[in-house]
Amino acid sequence: MSPQKILAEVQRRRIDILAICDHNSAQNLPALQKAAKGQSVTVVPGMEVCTSEEIHVLALFEDVESAFQLQGIVYANLPGENNPEVFGLQVIANEFDEVEGYQNKLLIGAADLTVEDVVGAIHRLGGLAIASHIDRESYSVIGQLGFIPPTLRFDALEISSRTSDAVAATRFQAYRQYPFIRNSDAHLLGDIGQSVSEYLLEEPSLKEIAKALKNEDGRKVFV
Repeated sequence: MSPQKILAEVQRRRIDILAICDHNSAQNLPALQKAAKGQSVTVVPGMEVCTSEEIHVLALFEDVESAFQLQGIVYANLPGENNPEVFGLQVIANEFDEVEGYQNKLLIGAADLTVEDVVGAIHRLGGLAIASHIDRESYSVIGQLGFIPPTLRFDALEISSRTSDAVAATRFQAYRQYPFIRNSDAHLLGDIGQSVSEYLLEEPSLKEIAKALKNEDGRKVFV
């Protein structure tokens, strides 16, 4: 899942907008954005944060700096260090697929931040907070809590490819006030583009995506 290989797969599948959301880290965002410079794909900076309840929350930002600010909050609340023999090396790459270093924090773990903490931090930094794969039993807000608290201001709910539109409409009828989206949640190159959402936008930007999620000014999202 190196920058050049990711972008090659994205181009092959004719994907226009790609969000990079590594687990509890934003360190590889600069490499992807540099590698994509001059190409027809827009790289949206992001993270997938694991909360203290073991809920995965996607954070999307307009710029890398905001993502790094969230990373600082998450890193300050991650316990322990990575054991490469158990969890593998956590590579920091450059835009040429060269290894520049390794992250020693335990990125696979849960941050000592509640889901309310994480959603609030994302919004304070100007980002979008999306509940990851709500149809999964593990690492989802519904799987962990049994419901979505009304105080949580998610900007969208993500449905995985394993759940059809018809099943989702019935199973999550209580949450139809939220926009539903689909992402590939790719951990392997072959998974990229397996599940996508289409957006009607004026330009490929976070501001436009936010409008589409709110169905504002003619912008729309199609799942």
